[in-house]
Amino acid sequence: MHIELNDLFLKMQEQLDQHAVLEDNLLIDLINRIRPNNTFDTDEIHQKINAFIHTLLITPTSAITLQSFVLKLISQYKQVSLYADTGILSLDGFWNQLFQRLNAHFLPLINDSNQLQDLVRRVFHDRSDQYWLDNITDSEWEQLFSILNQNHANQHEKRSIHADLIKALTVLSYRVSGIGLYPEFINAYPELTEYESPFLVQNREIIEFIQQYKILHHHHDQINAIIPPDASQAMVMLEQCRDVVYKIRRATKRIGVSISLTYLLSLLEQCLDRIEIILNLIVEKNEVRYPSLGQLLTDTTTAIYNETSVRSLLATNSELIALQVTENASKTGEHYVSTDKKGFWGMYRSAAGAGIIIACMATLKTLMARVTLAPLMQAFSYSMNYSLGFMLIHVLHFTVATKQPAMTAAALASTVHHRKGSKTAQIAELAALIINIIRTQFIAILGNISIAIPVAAFIALFWDMALHEPLLTHAKAAKSLHDLNPFTSLAIPHAAIAGICLFFSGLLAGYYDNMAVYRKIGPRIQADQRLKRYLGQARLDKFSHYIERNLGALAGNFLFGIMLGSMGTIGYILGLPLDIRHIAFASANFIQGLININDSPDIGLIIISFLGVLLIGLTNLFVSFTLTIIVALRARRVRFEQWKPLAKLVLTHFLTRPIDFFWPPKKNLQLDEQQ
Repeated sequence: MHIELNDLFLKMQEQLDQHAVLEDNLLIDLINRIRPNNTFDTDEIHQKINAFIHTLLITPTSAITLQSFVLKLISQYKQVSLYADTGILSLDGFWNQLFQRLNAHFLPLINDSNQLQDLVRRVFHDRSDQYWLDNITDSEWEQLFSILNQNHANQHEKRSIHADLIKALTVLSYRVSGIGLYPEFINAYPELTEYESPFLVQNREIIEFIQQYKILHHHHDQINAIIPPDASQAMVMLEQCRDVVYKIRRATKRIGVSISLTYLLSLLEQCLDRIEIILNLIVEKNEVRYPSLGQLLTDTTTAIYNETSVRSLLATNSELIALQVTENASKTGEHYVSTDKKGFWGMYRSAAGAGIIIACMATLKTLMARVTLAPLMQAFSYSMNYSLGFMLIHVLHFTVATKQPAMTAAALASTVHHRKGSKTAQIAELAALIINIIRTQFIAILGNISIAIPVAAFIALFWDMALHEPLLTHAKAAKSLHDLNPFTSLAIPHAAIAGICLFFSGLLAGYYDNMAVYRKIGPRIQADQRLKRYLGQARLDKFSHYIERNLGALAGNFLFGIMLGSMGTIGYILGLPLDIRHIAFASANFIQGLININDSPDIGLIIISFLGVLLIGLTNLFVSFTLTIIVALRARRVRFEQWKPLAKLVLTHFLTRPIDFFWPPKKNLQLDEQQ
């Protein structure tokens, strides 16, 4: 592959000879010719960059022409902002940044044409430039910049660029010091107040380095007589700053985390990375300097295209809090997985208890539907029925089967993240966990519906006997059965909506568990003098410990009930066919509809309606489990690439020992790694 660039080099030299203001169109044209046709094809990327390097080597004076042109062109722009701000989060905070970026999509920002960012934006105008720049290797950057910088020309421009790098270094260093003094940062790591903070020390070391550099810069004609500035001590302090960030990230599992703390940690890491790159550009040897220059170019190009991206902001800041949320969910999820017969029957009893309450909740909703209310009041009454019912189920230590997937998926992701040993052993361990999860969910669903159906039937029959009127009119009974038909109704899409609500309720439960720890909800309740007067210290201690341990579950259940109860009203207001179908309530509606329909239901209606109940349950489980495991794996930066052998192992086990999916084995499940 050969790139013809002679015409561009001649035009660049002409502009340099004329001493006029340089135009960026020649540099834009140069990058257009270097840019690969497929920016994701690594082979083409390397071919193009190597062809460009080869062209510089074989074309006389091309390297010096290109160096002079680029340096003089850069010198026409203000540079400090590019080095100190581009690719680094603003100190505005997460919410201000989020709203600014949302506004920018409706009313675009005005770019300052005097800033170097504007030149980078025009030269690397293709959004995919960030990908092929990122795929250029360190050795290729080193080779390219070695050719371009093989002479001592353009010293004035180089010193000017170095001066702007020094200004950016000063800004970043003071910024790091300021972040290290934030109260929330110190609360997360109180040890910062017990000894000299590395965030302050790094500033002192960098300022000392800058003073040495300015002396060297001032006496550049006597360069051999001046000791070169040493940045090694500053680098040591930067590493100590990184250690503090790492310790805070680890401590969040114990102390919780907030969006603002996550934002500060991300901002701090970006500043530390940029300081290290600038120090490398100023003092390090060429084999370090040139790859750092390539990294700076890649980072700034990427940042320019992400500066108004809401997705980029969320990706940068959501990881730690998503990890904390799913971490709390996974701890809860471990209690939803049984491995032996004792846990199996314990799960059945827990689910059976919930079945009784669910039958009562389904009946209450039916009675509420008789009352003519305004849409919002109807949504409120339905929501309180669901919310208070789910909270009662939790307080009594019962189990709703469909609440399991959002928790067990997080537990599964946690297992993938912490897996050790050979890949075969890891897959066998995960397969065993999946089989245990499936079996536990099976018995939980069985416990819910095996009790909800007879209790709902008893309520319907007792209502008829006591009040001499059916619980449901014939029309209502026929409608409730029609709504379960998977072929003629929206039962399955509505079940998927319920699965999405289950997913969100799991995340919200994890969020409030994290908040209970981070905001110290338990100790604050204990310290409340008014509650102490009403309850007494002993009862208050028990209450505070209970709330601290169960705030997430209670909030998740309450909000889940609101989502279920208000979905139909939201659909009515928007004119959309929105509603929910949940297996436990569907099973109660199924039996009450059959009992109250006028004619004896035929066997076909019974089969179709019961099939609808089962499909609703499967959809609830599948949607909530899938969404939760995707979020949990992404929060842990896990790219699990063994899904095929894992699925094969689980399927093989189902074909050879299907009973393990529905009944606990005599011994703890151990899958044969060679299976």
